[in-house]
Amino acid sequence: MRHSSVRGEGAPGAAADGISGGGAGASAGIPGPRGEAAGGGGKGRAAGTGDAGGPPRRGKRRVLRWVASVTALLILGTAGAGYLYYTYLNGNIRTDALNLGDNKLSAPRPNAFGQTPLNILLIGSDARDGEENKALGGAKDSFDGPPLADVQMLLHLSADRSNMSVISMPRDTLLKMPKCTEPNGKVHQASKGLVQTNESLQRGGPGCTVATWQELTGIPIQHFMMIDFKGVVSMADAIGGVPVCVDKNVNSRTRDGKGSGLKLPAGTSTIQGEQALQWLRTRYGFEDGTDIARTHAQHMYMNALAREFRKNAKLSNPVKLNSLAQAAIEAMVVDNGLNKIDKLYDLSMELKKVPTGRITMTTMPWIWSPQDSNRVEPKPGEAEELFRMVREDIPLDGQGTPQPGASASAAASPAPTSAPPSQPATDPAAPPAKIPVMVRNATGGKGAAESKVKNRANEIAALLVSKGFTKAVADSQTAGEDTTLIRYASLDQAGDAHAVAAALGLPPTAVQRSTDVSGVTLFVGKDWRTGNAPTPPPPPATKAPDSARPLNGDDEKACMKVQDGFTW
Repeated sequence: MRHSSVRGEGAPGAAADGISGGGAGASAGIPGPRGEAAGGGGKGRAAGTGDAGGPPRRGKRRVLRWVASVTALLILGTAGAGYLYYTYLNGNIRTDALNLGDNKLSAPRPNAFGQTPLNILLIGSDARDGEENKALGGAKDSFDGPPLADVQMLLHLSADRSNMSVISMPRDTLLKMPKCTEPNGKVHQASKGLVQTNESLQRGGPGCTVATWQELTGIPIQHFMMIDFKGVVSMADAIGGVPVCVDKNVNSRTRDGKGSGLKLPAGTSTIQGEQALQWLRTRYGFEDGTDIARTHAQHMYMNALAREFRKNAKLSNPVKLNSLAQAAIEAMVVDNGLNKIDKLYDLSMELKKVPTGRITMTTMPWIWSPQDSNRVEPKPGEAEELFRMVREDIPLDGQGTPQPGASASAAASPAPTSAPPSQPATDPAAPPAKIPVMVRNATGGKGAAESKVKNRANEIAALLVSKGFTKAVADSQTAGEDTTLIRYASLDQAGDAHAVAAALGLPPTAVQRSTDVSGVTLFVGKDWRTGNAPTPPPPPATKAPDSARPLNGDDEKACMKVQDGFTW
């Protein structure tokens, strides 16, 4: 048995957080991860760091932020009756830059009816600033220190507003960090190897977390909301509690005092206050005792919370709505596009259109990292398929219907970019004979999974010359891409790049802006190893893979499985 999101010795941001520690079944004498005795504390695991007992743990903070990320939106989504009460909150809204990376993705493409999807990144920061946050607990040595993006969830609102998909990423996911440039000019160079995803926030702020997601997923993100956790404690009380279910009596407490302290009888209970926090913190006692089990319990709680917000009569009280909204807004940092109450209100009204039965919560499919057995990486194939479904606005619940004029290849590129959202690619193209094009052989794919096809850059450069792009030449620089891309450096090259794409039959989503190139550069990917056109991608999936553990927002029968040794 292994533990997801377990911090190793010397790992970035390492701390006792209720995730590390010995075996998940310590109270019953069950062996810990990789056969260690419970509480063993082998290398890569901070022994004796449970999620209750002794000083408050950082795990509590992470869970609270995760809850705050979604509840802030849910609260705003109920705010119609009390809108006028919110106007005075404008001065409390804090903002930050949306994207600090070089790749500026264009907005998602509208569907055949002119409707556009909406993607929002919810970030939970572990910043220990402010007396209120410090009073809620956590390791004192983390106070006022550099923050980590310990909670990351992408919320996708479909173009027709019929459904909502949420993808959470394990905080210990290893991936490559892009170059991020702060507004003051400070540059954080791209990582040379894999880095833990929660470090992105330390590379200039939430704009680097957004850039990291876009690099990984190719999903254009229009907004972010970064949340701390003050005010969350009162939310469950404000709606009169949240119903949750366990399949057996549960007592989350080990013999040596670790655990959340949650004690519930089998069946459904309505929890609030401290008991709600205990549910959200529980690892020992749920499923296999790992953080993945805890995430599943959190998904159940959030779906139940969404249902309660929709139906609870108490929220018709504008005074109560005002106090809840104020707590949420004071705990948020948003991008500049959400810098006014009316913008947040408009967003909430869009979110409110989705019935809870069309909300699907998922976790990014993952595998244990070959580099670090206590970290995870995106699962090949299935993680990308999940990302592709979001790019192509396909519901994760399997209830999608084909849109007129929809194209399966329209968003097949893993990095569909053309220009910054505020500056669409309207620059006119020069005549083909006057457009310099560098052609790079990237046919080995990302990570050089296969050997490159020899002379492929020369072959495609010759193809471009035959189409009138007489300044096309092969570039000797190495590269690896799974799909063929065209990158350009500046806005005045956007039209030229799109002209090259059109000549080769590539979709507009294959074009992206990047300062990693100096001019229009064609990356011939693994999908174009032979012939005069790339191999078309296979049809997209129609439902989220089982490895994402999809959970429907209307599933009132969802019940957590209690771990052996934690019953009473």
